[in-house]
This record gives sequence, C-alpha cells and structure tokens, in this order.
Amino acid sequence: MRTNVLTIGAAIGPGTREKVGRGPAAAQRRHGSDERRLIERVGARDPDAFKQLYRLYQPRLHRFLVNLLRCTQLVEEVLDDTMIVVWQSAHRFRGASKVSTWIFAIAYRKALKARTRWPEPVEDEGRDLRKDPGPGPEQQLQRQRLHQSLVDAMDHLSANHRAVIDLTYFHGLSCSDIADVMNCPVDTVKTRMFHARRHLRHCLSGAVTDWV
Repeated sequence: MRTNVLTIGAAIGPGTREKVGRGPAAAQRRHGSDERRLIERVGARDPDAFKQLYRLYQPRLHRFLVNLLRCTQLVEEVLDDTMIVVWQSAHRFRGASKVSTWIFAIAYRKALKARTRWPEPVEDEGRDLRKDPGPGPEQQLQRQRLHQSLVDAMDHLSANHRAVIDLTYFHGLSCSDIADVMNCPVDTVKTRMFHARRHLRHCLSGAVTDWV
C-alpha cells in the first residue's frame, strides 16, 4: 500500500507542489464541503481524489512539519506517513471535525512519534539561501526579512508552542480546531498561545510584532 500511495504523490511532481496551496486558510473556508466530498471519494479508493487531496495538503503539511520538527530529514517521511494514514482511514471519517483538523491531527501525532526517534533538531543549512518569492526585489527582501525574523524567533519555542503558532498564523485554524489537532483542552491551547506570543513579542521588534 505504501508504494501505491507514494507513487500517486510522487506523480504530482515538485513543480506542481510549489504552485498549489496559496491562501490555504481562505480556500479551506470556501471549499469545506468540497473537501468532505473529496475525502468520501478517497474513502472509496478513488486515486484521482487522493491526488487532488495530496495537491491541496502537501504544501500546508510541509510548512507545518518543518516548523514543528525542525528536521528536514524527517519532514518528507512524516508527510508521506500522514498521507498513507489518510488513504487507509478516509473511509472511517465521519465528519465529526473539519477535514483539515482531522488531517493535521494525524500529522501532529506522526510528528510526535518521529521526534522520539530523532529528538535533536537538525539545522537546515539551506534555509537562509531560500528566497521568498515576491512581486519586486525590495518587497521580496522585506518579506524575507520579516518571515526570517519570525522563523528565527520560533526556533526558541517548544514544539507545542511552535505548533500552536504555526496552525494559527499560517493555517488559520481556530483554538477549538487546534485543540482537536493536539488532543488537548481549548484552555490549554489558549495558554500555550499566550506564552508563545509573549515570547515572540519579546524576541521580535518593529513591524514584525504586528504579526503576533
């Protein structure tokens, strides 16, 4: 089963991966019902539906796992393991939560297990060389600096605090959705958010503090 599922994902290709996933939070709100129909088709073992779901969630999960794991060697492994579980378990999805909440919860659990096998974060030496595409050189440089400042500050957070910040600011999940993902009370999410934001505000300055 792993080979079949990963073959479907690999068939999409890296070029396609980079083009999809823009505005994930807005897309999630607009197409919630479409995602439910899509997961029903995946549950019926429709490979085309799985390919669509993979295109939709690969960039979102990749961003989430990079921020959570801080270990590039594990990100693709955990992402693929997550999508394998989605393929195998989609027929059991009953709509008790959003499709996105269900998928992120799987990824979160897989990431926690992966961290026990490789607990020490591995520095991504190429991170500073990757550019954040923008409309112009000056705007691109400014956005890159702002993004890098936030990413650097997040390096000092715990894994749980990074997950809360990432799911909130990069994926647009509510506190209740994050509680479902992390399998904890909503009040715990709010407490983690409070401490994470306080730490980020302490580390950041200028316009970046408007993000938190």
